[in-house]
Amino acid sequence: MRRWVRTVAWSVGLAAALFASIVGSVMLGSVDLAALDVTKAILNAVAVPASASVASQPARLPLLGQVSWLAIDVGYVHPFAFEVSRATEIIVVRLRLPRIALAAVVGFALAAAGTVMQGFFRNPMADPSIIGVSSGAAVGAVAAIVVGPPALVAGLPAGVRIAAVAFAGALAAAALVYLIASKDGRTPVATLLLAGVAVQTFLGAVVSFLLVQAGDSLERALYWLMGHLHGAGWNDVTLTLPIVLASFAVLAAYARDLNVLLLGEEDARTLGIEVERTKRILLAVSTLMTAVAVAVVGVIGFVGLIVPHVMRLLVGPDHRILLPTSALAGSSFLVLTDALARSGAGELPVGIVTAAIGAPFFLYLLRRREVHAL
Repeated sequence: MRRWVRTVAWSVGLAAALFASIVGSVMLGSVDLAALDVTKAILNAVAVPASASVASQPARLPLLGQVSWLAIDVGYVHPFAFEVSRATEIIVVRLRLPRIALAAVVGFALAAAGTVMQGFFRNPMADPSIIGVSSGAAVGAVAAIVVGPPALVAGLPAGVRIAAVAFAGALAAAALVYLIASKDGRTPVATLLLAGVAVQTFLGAVVSFLLVQAGDSLERALYWLMGHLHGAGWNDVTLTLPIVLASFAVLAAYARDLNVLLLGEEDARTLGIEVERTKRILLAVSTLMTAVAVAVVGVIGFVGLIVPHVMRLLVGPDHRILLPTSALAGSSFLVLTDALARSGAGELPVGIVTAAIGAPFFLYLLRRREVHAL
């Protein structure tokens, strides 16, 4: 009971922090907006009844697959629309909120996957890309930009084509690592880790070769590799959010098994865990979460490495608490770093900002001896 109270308390606090970070991030831009107006516009978009008159309807969040802006009918949570200008609602809901919502979803996915990978490998240096997911996505995306996408996706919009090929590359790389490391129905963690390093190195060479041949496409390819949220739309959110939430639900269901795996595989078997089956599920679902995130926004480092470390120091190693709190903290972290990335004179790819913040902080943890083997 005490664990559930701690989990709920931390989750509520981090959810409130996430909402505050979203509101603060939406306020930033070429047009300054007040926090109260931003909050009103967001609440109007998700909570005003769809039965309101057309003239009074605010800008809405889009339903999946709809071109027009429609309401998500969640009942009469608020029986009236908050008074806020139409211009403010359009700026918030149609222009700024899609990018920020995507940052929250991607941060959630990367932090959750990083938490699972660190527990799975019992290694504090593990992150979501450790089995080649990011490298595979990079090869797919850069190849689609430089050489051109395969005919199968040629009819899709440019951004969707790149994301689709990157997603396929991410899954293919992870599958290759798993097949290399598997033998006689078993997948030793150490072998999987070494196979991941080898495949990442090889795929890094492939990316370098493609960049040398890029020509006029070089700038576009490099921008993707640095990780970015520029041009994000509601379609990106509605495509990634269901996959991320469904994957997280599976990982949360295996949080106790992940705790047991920390004791070692032999002890886990003794305690009744189907070790190989659990490992396959954890790897597959973490890979899926990482692949969908990286495919949409490019390579964003350090979120899945730093956030789980910090939350482990705060809430402890129990994955039943650590997993949801890390995921929520990852959302806030990427929302805030993206706000920092676009608040300067020129917009920076968010991957640069996460690396600039994450690397020094990780060194600080090392100096304080607060990064330990799991």
